[in-house]
Amino acid sequence: MYNNYGNPPGMQMPPTGQMAPAGQMPSANPQPGQFGNPFYGASSGLIKTGLGAYGEKFLGSSSEFMQSNINRYFSNPQYYFHVNDQYVRNKLKVILFPFLHRGHWTRISEPVGGRLSYKPPIYDINAPDLYIPFMAFGSFIILAGFTLGFMGKFTPEAINLQFSRGLIGWALQIVILKGLLYSMGGGEVPLLDLVAYGGYLFAGLSLAVVSRLLWAYSYYVMMPWMSLCMGVFLVRTMKRVLFTEMRSSERHSTRQHYFLLFLAIAQFPLFFWLGNIASQDHKPNERSCNHHRPESICFLGLVIQA
Repeated sequence: MYNNYGNPPGMQMPPTGQMAPAGQMPSANPQPGQFGNPFYGASSGLIKTGLGAYGEKFLGSSSEFMQSNINRYFSNPQYYFHVNDQYVRNKLKVILFPFLHRGHWTRISEPVGGRLSYKPPIYDINAPDLYIPFMAFGSFIILAGFTLGFMGKFTPEAINLQFSRGLIGWALQIVILKGLLYSMGGGEVPLLDLVAYGGYLFAGLSLAVVSRLLWAYSYYVMMPWMSLCMGVFLVRTMKRVLFTEMRSSERHSTRQHYFLLFLAIAQFPLFFWLGNIASQDHKPNERSCNHHRPESICFLGLVIQA
């Protein structure tokens, strides 16, 4: 063990101001005094305390800045998948039939860590989620494949094209929502919220494609209806975001109504563009579909003998 001076136990240091014993040479590098060391005594403590406080303040402000900007554009992804069967059923009713929703459209808030937060979807029907958009998008691609198969136009390239069109449509919906909120002073909505709101359109598209598989002429009824329902759902949701969550001012109420009307109208061409699967220029598998006998049925690119 060593003491504070770095000497073994039992060895004493000579007192300050006394000469070393005979036979011993004085140290070549004496310890600096209080006038030779600028970081000595109280000055050292003050400087170290100041530097430490400045460093903590700098790191704290940087961490707070990063955290605020991350929360500004993103949120915890697990929040959007905290759902159950009851929430999914009720949420689909609100999306597909918004006229029948008699409850309020505002989200339920709760204080978490000294800040105001919102309850997850499992406890709030008006909270955005990503489970329904992703499941609806996958269902839409599968149903589009069945539609192409029944029309004898199924190919892997056709599914890839439909998948790309779906992603482009989803991105266009997000851009429309983001532009609308930004133009009306509500540009700080988390990005994942907009991804969830934009992906709900695939729920209506999937239902329209199913009705088309059952009866071809129902397409001309279900597609406008689903477009109207999605427009109503998004308008009411964006009004809640603007007037309740973002505390937007009422100075530009007329302009806000025009933007909301544009959002509702934009759903019609977007739905018809994504749902008009038959109009896509797909080439069926010539080996399996173009040269089959009349008594054969071409389904999903394969020849099935009748």
